[in-house]
Amino acid sequence: MELSQQIYWLIIVFMLADFGIGIWLTALNVKASKWPVPKVLEGLYDDEAYRKQQAYSSENRKMGLITSSLSLVLSLGFFAFGGFAWLDGIVRAASGNDIIRALLFFGFFFVVEFIISIPFSIYSTFSIEERYGFNKTTPKLFAADAVKGFILNAVLNGGLLALAVWIYTLNPQWFWLIAFGVAAVFSLFFQYIYSDVIVPLFNKQTPLEEGQLRDAIEAFAQKVGFELENIYVMDESKRSTKANAYFTGFGKKKRVVLFDTLIQQLSTDEIVGVLAHEIGHYKHRHLLKDMGVSFLTSLFTFWIVSLVLDSPTIAAAAGCTEPSFWINIQVFAMLLAPLHLVTGLIDNAISRKHEHEADAFAKQNGCGKGQAEGLKKISAQALSNLTPHPVVVTFEYSHPTLADRVEFLEKEI
Repeated sequence: MELSQQIYWLIIVFMLADFGIGIWLTALNVKASKWPVPKVLEGLYDDEAYRKQQAYSSENRKMGLITSSLSLVLSLGFFAFGGFAWLDGIVRAASGNDIIRALLFFGFFFVVEFIISIPFSIYSTFSIEERYGFNKTTPKLFAADAVKGFILNAVLNGGLLALAVWIYTLNPQWFWLIAFGVAAVFSLFFQYIYSDVIVPLFNKQTPLEEGQLRDAIEAFAQKVGFELENIYVMDESKRSTKANAYFTGFGKKKRVVLFDTLIQQLSTDEIVGVLAHEIGHYKHRHLLKDMGVSFLTSLFTFWIVSLVLDSPTIAAAAGCTEPSFWINIQVFAMLLAPLHLVTGLIDNAISRKHEHEADAFAKQNGCGKGQAEGLKKISAQALSNLTPHPVVVTFEYSHPTLADRVEFLEKEI
């Protein structure tokens, strides 16, 4: 068997294995859903609310199974029956410019994925989320979000793709290093403009008004030596009842953002506890550490991809007669599936460690119980799963389980 055929079958095996792992993890969570609620979370749901939570989780699992099955059938069918070679022939006939060809090739998948995802997104939002009392999105807002998201992703991803192809045509030998440098600069720039440029496309952010909550937040920030000038409230209630808060930016652009739903659902002490956790991330330099790991991973990925961009064998695995930037990068990305699985496990493990460190910061600064109560309220309101299987946590969770976090935060120092 030729190497290209081996690669062809290897990719099919990877697709099936990825789907199989997803089914296995879902089955483990179904089994874990029958476990007793951890003692530290007893009373979080009454009997009726717990039945509602179980039904909500079950519906989301079914939706996930349907979407992953459809994705497997379409992706496997397209690859196995020569879809890449067919599309490659179309884009080559459409233009003699490699940048346009690459944009047409990846644009096809982008548009198809968008069209297929819309019905599922509509059902999830206006059926599942609606029935369980979460959805506040109007059809008009949903449509506006979808259109703006589509345009934003098309412009950003299309622009970066065009730039990458242009760099490759100019300097194939050092493509990996130049492209990495451009991607790193863009990533930093995006972080810098995110709150001022991207978020306002979807949500209004207004400064937190003077009063008890702002005073309490500023007092805590001053206590721990955290310079904080920007505290904003975001109008998430126009989409959902679920609550959250986050920290974003760096330097003078750093800011704390509270969902208005968080302010509605939590007390002042609980909100300060949640924000103490976010400040803990900053104090431990988690953003910088995560960016460093991301940059190293990206550098390695660009380098290894550059080794096969002109490989006829990689192109032949997709049924193509000659290599191209778009075909080779697509096929090789599918070959990297096991590596993505491993790096995903590592990333989640690092993230869970960082979340624990941020919890410890909040606890050490007197906000442990407030944060614990806030987390319990947020989780109960969102009908969160209280008994995820440990294997699922390892594979999919970027945070420790609610039970682990509450037990740690409520334990006396």
